[in-house]
Amino acid sequence: MNVSMKNIVVFVTDLAKAKSFYVDLLQFPVAGQSEMLMEFFPGAPVTMGVALALSDDARKLVGRHTAITLKVEQIDTLCESLQAAGVKFVEPLEPSPWGKMAVIADFDGNQFAIVDR
Repeated sequence: MNVSMKNIVVFVTDLAKAKSFYVDLLQFPVAGQSEMLMEFFPGAPVTMGVALALSDDARKLVGRHTAITLKVEQIDTLCESLQAAGVKFVEPLEPSPWGKMAVIADFDGNQFAIVDR
């Protein structure tokens, strides 16, 4: 049997706000979108999506640390633009043993680490 990872999903309460955050601010490339789901990183071996939290179980997963780390280029510039847009920084941009890192939160409180290497 061959098993591989297809995607990771983060639950949100509003897809329009999610698009503003993930596409407009973080500049995620969109792979597809429906009324309940938006998927990013077309052509990547593993995609990430945001989905409306429609069930009680899904709503419990909104607004937490996702344990997802995003590698970004020009992290200083990105963090400046995110701060200017009012994005919440759970942890400010700081040097770490694995490069510069910050932890940000989307409008629902879903947290992501961003690193530069």
